Amino acid sequence: MILTAATGAAGPEGDTPPPKGEPRVMDPGPPPSDAIVLFDGNDLSQWRCDNGGGPAKWEVKDGVATVNGTGGISTKESFGDCQLHIEWATPAEVQGEGQGRGNSGVFLSSRYEIQVLDSYDNKTYFDGQAGAIYKQHAPLVNASRKPGEWQVYDVIYHAPRFDGAGKLLRPGIVTVLQNGILIQDHVEILGPTANPNPKYEPHPLKQPLALQDHGNPVRYRNIWIREL
Repeated sequence: MILTAATGAAGPEGDTPPPKGEPRVMDPGPPPSDAIVLFDGNDLSQWRCDNGGGPAKWEVKDGVATVNGTGGISTKESFGDCQLHIEWATPAEVQGEGQGRGNSGVFLSSRYEIQVLDSYDNKTYFDGQAGAIYKQHAPLVNASRKPGEWQVYDVIYHAPRFDGAGKLLRPGIVTVLQNGILIQDHVEILGPTANPNPKYEPHPLKQPLALQDHGNPVRYRNIWIREL
């Protein structure tokens, strides 16, 4: 069962809908009252392991889920257009360099990656650093905090649209703020980010959200999503 934050009153009468055109009232939280909480620090019951589809096996301790080499994880539920909030931290003890340092990723629609990486004083290719739409768009600025410190992504995502024959009608669009700073400004996703020559392949509007296991003990906490 997905956890949903308590719903704010719709108006003076509680559950009476507001007049047409009037914005509904909601509690901004955090998390917002209409958010679906995907990880609240207690367990990964909203997630499954990408290796075999069983329960997610990342370590959960002290309110944090840590990548541990058991494979990536995906949400049991699927999402399309959304607002996503996710907090992450790379290891405080620096090991490796470039792409080998604090590497993970947030995959929208299970295939479009927002890079997670320790990009504090760590040189790598620009479209592979933290906040990049991997191998497609470098972030506008490097807004990374020091290793071990918590970072925040706030994402607005509009999934691509396809017609009945699988033809692309509209590409995916994403906006990303890292630590409150705009780093991706309504950019167009070119296709699956794992492909060096990205080309859209049709898929359902709603797909799972996925987090990558790249072999580094990256930590996650406070993950929630709002369907748009």
